Amino acid sequence: MEEANFTLVTEFFLIAFTEHPERALPLFHLFLFIYLFTLLGNAGMIILICLDHRLHTPMYFFLSHLSFMDICYSSVTVPQTMAVLLEHGARISYTRCAAQFFLFTFFGSIDCYLLAFMAYDRYVAVCQPLLYVTIMTQKVRHSFVTGAYIAGLFSALVRTISAFTLSFCGNNEIDFIFCDLPPLLKLTCGDSYTQEMVIIVFAIFVIPACMVMILVSYLFIIVAIMRIPSAGGRAKTFSTCASHIATVSLFFGTLIFMYLRDNSGQASDKDRVVSVLYTTVIPMLNPLIYSLRNQEVKGALRKVFHRVKLS
Repeated sequence: MEEANFTLVTEFFLIAFTEHPERALPLFHLFLFIYLFTLLGNAGMIILICLDHRLHTPMYFFLSHLSFMDICYSSVTVPQTMAVLLEHGARISYTRCAAQFFLFTFFGSIDCYLLAFMAYDRYVAVCQPLLYVTIMTQKVRHSFVTGAYIAGLFSALVRTISAFTLSFCGNNEIDFIFCDLPPLLKLTCGDSYTQEMVIIVFAIFVIPACMVMILVSYLFIIVAIMRIPSAGGRAKTFSTCASHIATVSLFFGTLIFMYLRDNSGQASDKDRVVSVLYTTVIPMLNPLIYSLRNQEVKGALRKVFHRVKLS
């Protein structure tokens, strides 16, 4: 009996949303639409930034990398979710599950760092406008992005190695849409304290550290905005940060719910809904947020449409 209970797991079975098979096909079409919209929206944003010289600024440089990460981030999880819906559950090998976890952690960590650097960019633009060009040089912003990729790679490697040196035995059903950390930890057996501590420590260097940088940046921004004498000037300055604030609130709000809380117990419908938000919906919304609330992007879009119309 003990041997049966402690049979090592060689594959996992994703079963999220399988309790209502009648909803599988409508959900599949919904996820397909969102995924295609995400690809088109973020790719369009990257192309727009490349084509319009007015968008060749540090903020849009970071935004182009954020859009690229959103494409990668979504591509790691959404096709897997659609497979789960279409097949009413999907088997995934141990190796493929580890690879998916690594890529998801890698792209997600880079997203966090990029949003933190974008907050710093807004701080320099609002609080030190005369020094903006000399501070946010091409070398600096390339160094920031390179650092984000290196830090994301290191964090993903350490977290993946720590997570997948845990012992998984017995039940191999993951009541989730992909191989994420909270549902994986529920399948572990034996002493996993050391690995879990390593995972938590490296999580602290990503989510809370980036949040601190963002909060400190916006604290200085708020103080600077309050010193502007006219209400119109305050509103105009705040509008340059509004899109970033919306993106940060959505992204970090869902990450806090999923990773910075007690994950004991069974996966809930709320967990699955939140996971859909940060893996599927938010990457789709980012191009909309930056295009609908940003006059420079709107101007660039009008210019592109005008060129298409003339041709």
